[in-house]
Amino acid sequence: MERFKTLRVRFALWVALLVMSALVLFGAFVYWSLARNLETAMDDSLRLSATQAMAAVNYENGQINFGDALPEKADASPLTARGLAIRILNLQGVLLGGFGDYRHVPLPPETFATTPSEPLFSTLPDTRNQNLLRIYSAPIVEEGQPVGIIQVAQSSASVQETLNQLLRALVIGGVALMALAAGGGYFLAARALAPIDRMTQTARRISAQDLSARLNLPATDDEVGRLASTLDLMLERLEASIQRERQFATDASHDLRTPLAAIQAILDVTRAQPRSAAEYERALDDLEFETQRLNTLTENLLQLARGEARLDLAREPIDAALLLKDVCASMQPLAQAKGLTLRCEIESALRLRGDSDELARMFVNLLENAMKYTERGGVTVTARADGKSIRIQIQDTGRGISAEHLPHIFDRFYRADASRSTEGTGLGLAIAREIARAHGGNIQARSVEGKGATFVVSLPRAPNS
Repeated sequence: MERFKTLRVRFALWVALLVMSALVLFGAFVYWSLARNLETAMDDSLRLSATQAMAAVNYENGQINFGDALPEKADASPLTARGLAIRILNLQGVLLGGFGDYRHVPLPPETFATTPSEPLFSTLPDTRNQNLLRIYSAPIVEEGQPVGIIQVAQSSASVQETLNQLLRALVIGGVALMALAAGGGYFLAARALAPIDRMTQTARRISAQDLSARLNLPATDDEVGRLASTLDLMLERLEASIQRERQFATDASHDLRTPLAAIQAILDVTRAQPRSAAEYERALDDLEFETQRLNTLTENLLQLARGEARLDLAREPIDAALLLKDVCASMQPLAQAKGLTLRCEIESALRLRGDSDELARMFVNLLENAMKYTERGGVTVTARADGKSIRIQIQDTGRGISAEHLPHIFDRFYRADASRSTEGTGLGLAIAREIARAHGGNIQARSVEGKGATFVVSLPRAPNS
């Protein structure tokens, strides 16, 4: 029974059922058409034979008989040679004569119910066998008055045999065609579903530990080919996503373990022997620094989780020009401490809708990142309206970013310094990009190593700006 649940078998059964239904309808139409045509041909033959026989009928002195136009021997008559039985009756139904095997022809009950005036056909069972007799009765008219009846009868055995042969041919041909259709349907279904089987087998091999398997079906411009291509692309995205999650877990563990290990080391060293007040104060300062580092990393991770969860941000009217000026003012002390210049060239009335705290956090992350990797020179912030967008550009004169690292700088925990000796968590740019995307915008970066880097933020303007 399990095989009947497969699409191949069900498709083959449906094809066979449809073919059988079509053949039944077609066969019924052909059978009915042929039967009707044969019956019409028989009636026409009986009518013609009666007309020919009536031409040989004589009526003299109240007597009806056949003249010399028909031979006396019935076997020689071309009419009886076709299996016809011809006879003459008077109006009372008394047999007057005939040709062929007319004595076995029963009398139609309706023939003498009234004086016949119009020809009529009757179908009666043959008393000698199981066949039917088709009888044509027509009045013999003399001087406008019916004087007798002529009847021509013929067995329907030949018609029935022809119909039986047709029925046998339809049944045998129908069964053969139905079997052929079922086999062909199964074969076509097997060919069409073969790629689906390969997809199923590949899917069974795929697990969270190994997403490298691909369908790799031949490229075809049909539904199955497009499905296979789409599934391969989906698997590639899933593999890349899981790899990012694994890398995220590894990097998070590394960055969380570092301050925790430092805190544990400070505690172990401090408790190893009695210390002076100054040494305890230095230890507390070190603990505060590592705790602050751990707190910053935790907040950044929560910020990323919040962005990926697509939490609703506040959508309030914001003047981006004032917000940027406030951020630049707050970052001036950091720039001065490093001996850098911070210039802000900001157009007025740059209106947008969003969360001012999140946007300020994004700009602070970008400015901190620019100052961190700039040893001399400075950072320039420009902001202007660009059609339906606000374009904010942050350009520094620092060390720049190599082409190798540029595509990955927005990845979480990514740092070009493989040793991770650079201060920071590697989450600032990732958080900035999440905030920009949450506001319907984006961040792009371009850089030439040794010549600084430029970050461009695009945010949608408020509709009435």
